[in-house]
Amino acid sequence: MPIQSSPKRILLGILLALTLGLVYAGATHRWFGQSGHVGAATQSDKDAHKPAYWYDAMNPQHHYNQPGKAPDGMDLVPQYAEQAPSSAAQGTNSQTQSTANSSGIPAKDGAIGERKILYWYDPMHPAYKSDKSGIAPDCGMTLVPKYAEDESMAKMPMGTVTITPEKQVLAGVRTAVVERKSLVRDIRTTAQIVADETRIAHVHVKVAGYIDKVYVDFVGQLIKKGQPLFTLYSPDLVSTQEEYLIAKRGNVTLGNAPFHEIAEGSQSLLQSARQRLKLWDISDEQIKDLDTTGKVSKYLTFYSPITGFVTDRKAFPQTSVTPDTELYTVSDLSTVWADADIYEYEVPFVHLGQRVTLTLSYYPGKKYTGTISFIYPTVDPQTRTVKARVQIPNPGFALKPQMFADAQLHVDYGTKIIVPQEAVLNSGTEQHVFVVHDGGIFEPRKITVGPIVDGKAVILSGLKAGETIVVSGNFLIDSESGLKSAMNGMAH
Repeated sequence: MPIQSSPKRILLGILLALTLGLVYAGATHRWFGQSGHVGAATQSDKDAHKPAYWYDAMNPQHHYNQPGKAPDGMDLVPQYAEQAPSSAAQGTNSQTQSTANSSGIPAKDGAIGERKILYWYDPMHPAYKSDKSGIAPDCGMTLVPKYAEDESMAKMPMGTVTITPEKQVLAGVRTAVVERKSLVRDIRTTAQIVADETRIAHVHVKVAGYIDKVYVDFVGQLIKKGQPLFTLYSPDLVSTQEEYLIAKRGNVTLGNAPFHEIAEGSQSLLQSARQRLKLWDISDEQIKDLDTTGKVSKYLTFYSPITGFVTDRKAFPQTSVTPDTELYTVSDLSTVWADADIYEYEVPFVHLGQRVTLTLSYYPGKKYTGTISFIYPTVDPQTRTVKARVQIPNPGFALKPQMFADAQLHVDYGTKIIVPQEAVLNSGTEQHVFVVHDGGIFEPRKITVGPIVDGKAVILSGLKAGETIVVSGNFLIDSESGLKSAMNGMAH
């Protein structure tokens, strides 16, 4: 039995060995295949991590094939394959990317926009110049190219920058043309109507006495010049009239006396009595009537000195009065004042003789015109305004004291150079704008700014009409200008 089964066992052993060999061979093949694939993937990753090109950090559009120094002195930054644009994009950009020589410097015609290279120079010894790229003989440093646009930029003021059109779009740069044009503005404010102080009369008597009759007996009454106000009895006035009549009779008797001294004395006495009556506001007509009648008037009438409205009254019948008693106040309102409130910053633009237009809500659609006759020398500490007096004719007495009005002043600055206010950069101590030149060159220009009118800045110096300036995006340009100025300062 064991002898008969031996061949079968041998055959089964051979089959089992073949099977194991096949399985082992397949696994081995698969293992080696996978190992080779992993090695290929690792090599591919290495290739992907290899820099596709190098670029200038300050000017990312400038690409180079090898590491080195950018024209501005900064180290070139690598751009790795996984960060680089797609092959299609690379194919599109390949026409504009620069090439580099062994030293990492772009070839003569390799930069974007076909930048023209004038020469190469030693950054440590700029006096050394060469017609081609290479290594400086003294210090061993790589020669740096000097572009034509850099040469023109060297003649520009400190802080001048060049910005490509693409970056201008990203920064939202907008420009405007400097203009020379006539500039006007309107100052709008409020005003209050007041009486003209030069047309106010205060009625007093110059002798003590007693009021007998009153002809103007209420406040607000319109009276004419020479209109009777009241009658007054005064013992002094009566005695003076008597002295005048006695002197007059004496002058008639003694005026032809043979003695010259007596004739002059009588004449002097008559003139003294007459002058005293006039100083007490007795009119010429009243003295003439005294001469004609030869009778003393117990009650003398006093008259209004001006035409106007009675704004105050203290004259009453049977009242004792003295020279210090103000009996009437009469205001002539045919011309009134309007006190307009002008803010401090607007005062320099207000001057005497300037025309002012007033409108009142009480009289819609009607305008009153006057001129500034006086500017007050003080500032109201609460409102921070200065009052400007406007003199306005008021023939119909429509304008009444204490009314409020809206005032409008027309200010003409003449022909000025103006720019949008947003174009001006103010550092606190000085102002400047960015002037645009051909080729995307932006020059910082110091200016002197005058008044600001409705969003327009008057330029006193620093700009000419027709120049182009930046009005939007100037803060970003100013940042790049400041950075370039700082780097130039470090380089020197």
